[in-house]
Amino acid sequence: MSIVTKTGDEGATGLMYNRRVSKCHTRVEAGGAVDELNATLGLARACAPTAHAKQRLEAIQKDLVTLMGELATQKEDMERFVKDGYAVVTRELTAKLELIVREIEGRYESFKDWACPGANMASATLDVARTACRRAERRACELHEAKQLQNKEILAFLNRLSDVLWLMAREAEQSS
Repeated sequence: MSIVTKTGDEGATGLMYNRRVSKCHTRVEAGGAVDELNATLGLARACAPTAHAKQRLEAIQKDLVTLMGELATQKEDMERFVKDGYAVVTRELTAKLELIVREIEGRYESFKDWACPGANMASATLDVARTACRRAERRACELHEAKQLQNKEILAFLNRLSDVLWLMAREAEQSS
């Protein structure tokens, strides 16, 4: 099967369970923002200064795949999504991010003042990922306000992830 399906040539795209919506639908915007975030995390992982940072970022990327699946599912299809065995964003995923926050904050006295991105390639790519994360968070918030976000934990997860990325960027600056 070719990547070229032509099913989107008229401006519509597919969600889970053969649902079709406009490519500018709020749900597609949210999923696209998370996809962009995942790509920027891939760049950050490629530039990461340590194996530990690379592993941490890859684990986060895998959790984003879970989040994207959820965003690609209409609210009325969520029961089926879960029944079919797909994972959802849970408090435990957010708690993993909070562990990273505590780990980084525990190694440094504190990070104060405003950050000026660009101290080195690793920190700069993490700051780009952080801003992509904030955009994804805003798109998920739009879904929530439209009463179409079935899982509010997504908002907490993205909020915490932006904190993690900010801290990881500041940590990467320490190596410059």
